[in-house]
Amino acid sequence: RTNAELDQAVVEQHAFLNQVESYGRVKQLKHQLHQIHSRLVDQHAIDENYTPATGGKLLQFWSRHKRTIAVAASIAGVTALSISAAIQLFTPKAKPSDVVLLNRKLTQLENGQKATNIKINQLIETDATPAPALPEGPQVAAGTSFLIDGDGYLVTNYHVVANSSSLFVANNGKDYQASAVHLDKDRDIAILKITDRRWQPLGTVPYALRKNKAELGEELFTLGYPRNSIVYNRGYLSAGTGYNDDSLSIQLTISANPGNSGGPVLDKNGNIVGILSTRDRQASEVVFASKVQNLARLVDELKKDTAFRDLNLPTRSTVRNLDRVDQIKKIQDCVFMVKVY
Repeated sequence: RTNAELDQAVVEQHAFLNQVESYGRVKQLKHQLHQIHSRLVDQHAIDENYTPATGGKLLQFWSRHKRTIAVAASIAGVTALSISAAIQLFTPKAKPSDVVLLNRKLTQLENGQKATNIKINQLIETDATPAPALPEGPQVAAGTSFLIDGDGYLVTNYHVVANSSSLFVANNGKDYQASAVHLDKDRDIAILKITDRRWQPLGTVPYALRKNKAELGEELFTLGYPRNSIVYNRGYLSAGTGYNDDSLSIQLTISANPGNSGGPVLDKNGNIVGILSTRDRQASEVVFASKVQNLARLVDELKKDTAFRDLNLPTRSTVRNLDRVDQIKKIQDCVFMVKVY
């Protein structure tokens, strides 16, 4: 109460914590706006190629939501003024009663700072954490997986990881420890989660899950790990059903080898149409893939469980207007080798 320097430090700390909380709210708002935008694009409610000459959708949006936007702007302004006023109010020139009130909040501020420091230390430790050692036992299976959520959720085939005791996924020469969080034998789908502390979440993935079915003869391509480096193959849809007319699968004419299982099948716009699963050993370049709609239905079912509520499937491709080389450059960072022990 009598140390002016300590009092000023507490005031500065309080202002800093307010700025951190404000930054978090802005980040959350941006994330929500991005999700809303993606959903509106998918529903064709807005046109991304809008120009003033093509219509008045922007003006319609403003007219419809200007009251909400004005309220949000007012709240933001009041928040900024409140922080500024708080800094001036709790300076060493404050009245004794104000200083006493501030000191009563000191413990709360200290606890908040400890929590912040823990989060910062965790981020620092992420870079310093050594890579986990691979198991000494033999590798029993291998395959491919790809991200369906930037927080580290991946999808592969059930048969790739069915007999695993430990799992690792690898990309760009780095191995990450992972675990199977859901197995679906009937759909031959497994959802994995990267549990490695060195994993840095991605904001978004560059591809989307296609909602309508691929057309017969449509050009498709795959990325996978039949060997230690990623391999690209191109082919086309040769049948709308899989082996023995399985309605959950599609048939491709494309080159594939052991290790490609679980890899993404994509169209020319970077939309995923299937998950590579098996090949016909008696026919050349006849490959089958689980339809991506199976994955979408599975995730909808899982999201009823609170453990998967934050799992958000990608809804917008950011590589649709790129040539194939640039598409691969962006997509390959999201495609991982699966190592099963």
